[in-house]
Amino acid sequence: MMPARTRVFDDLHRRAASMIDGFYTALPPYQRLPQSLVETDFARGTKLNVDLFFEYLRSGTEPSEEDTRELVELAMDRMRDGTPLPEVLERYRLGASFIWERLRESAAPTERELFLDASLVLLKYITLVTARIATAATHRSHDPRWELLERRRGIADALLTGRDPIEWANDPVIPVADAFLVAVFRLCGTRGAPAAALRHRVEAIPGVFLRLDAGGWTTLIPLPPGDDGAATLTGLTARLPAQLPGQLPPYWVGASAARSRAEIPTMFAESRVLAELGRCLSRREILCRRMNLQFEYTVAVSDAARPGLAAVLAPLDSQPMLAETLEVFVDGGFNQLATARQLSVHRNTVTYRLSRVHELTGLDPHRPADAMTLSAARLARRLESANFAP
Repeated sequence: MMPARTRVFDDLHRRAASMIDGFYTALPPYQRLPQSLVETDFARGTKLNVDLFFEYLRSGTEPSEEDTRELVELAMDRMRDGTPLPEVLERYRLGASFIWERLRESAAPTERELFLDASLVLLKYITLVTARIATAATHRSHDPRWELLERRRGIADALLTGRDPIEWANDPVIPVADAFLVAVFRLCGTRGAPAAALRHRVEAIPGVFLRLDAGGWTTLIPLPPGDDGAATLTGLTARLPAQLPGQLPPYWVGASAARSRAEIPTMFAESRVLAELGRCLSRREILCRRMNLQFEYTVAVSDAARPGLAAVLAPLDSQPMLAETLEVFVDGGFNQLATARQLSVHRNTVTYRLSRVHELTGLDPHRPADAMTLSAARLARRLESANFAP
């Protein structure tokens, strides 16, 4: 029969594993990171830590360097993204405190007497892992490739904020092109390959600059002479994982061509809006270009008007059947017969419902000008509900 002590540790292990989801929303460092990274790479790292710690707790055997190798590499990836070492290490303290306090609060009286011993093991475990991360970071800091990464991040920041990277302009090691395709990635949770693996594919493009941000990352891909962005975009697409048939993309790419360094900040802002449109509207297409999203882009950048537009449909909030009919009518190209077929109702029913929409909103879906306003209002509401934030 399993010893009582081991049974308690097994139960604590299961409860700690179940707390991982709430872990990220409660801690400020994770709220500033792309949700896709949190849900993939960070979730993986947290699970590894929980499993390794409880194995150490049960066996009393210190994890080997091979046991912690993946944890150290994940930490190095965060530093490659520009996270300072103190912040990487601080996450271990915050994470351990968060999970351990909640385990202690929910512990039965018979479990609490084991917590003192387990707390000492936890201290040893955190000290061990953070020491190995700090050692690896020290070794990396003396690696010339690490310095190059720092310089490339500095160049990316300068270009995206409209500063000319003069100090690197004549650097033969890191050439800086005059024109770029600005591609902003917005990722969607855990669907598809882990975010880090996708990012590494993009980083492998010759001459690319990359910067992590709160929704994914931004890449600057050099444009060769005579390329308006189409050829470079084709090359980028070829490097990305294939989209699974019948499924939404795991990420969206807003792309715009900057024909000079001075245009980069403007094209960066445009690409952010386009990528966010892909995410908020759950588009089937991975690539989001302005030529394909002119109407949506116009509504999205109308910051002052968007809340007012969204409010146009508020009278339909208590009438879900009317809202659905309007939705199908707009999506079906304002075709009343097609709407009736899709909803499996008589055409006269659609006529009645659309007349009710007219009564409640003051806008007639059959009039072109009103129909455009209703379309814009519907789009504005979707963006507002999806927390559109370019």
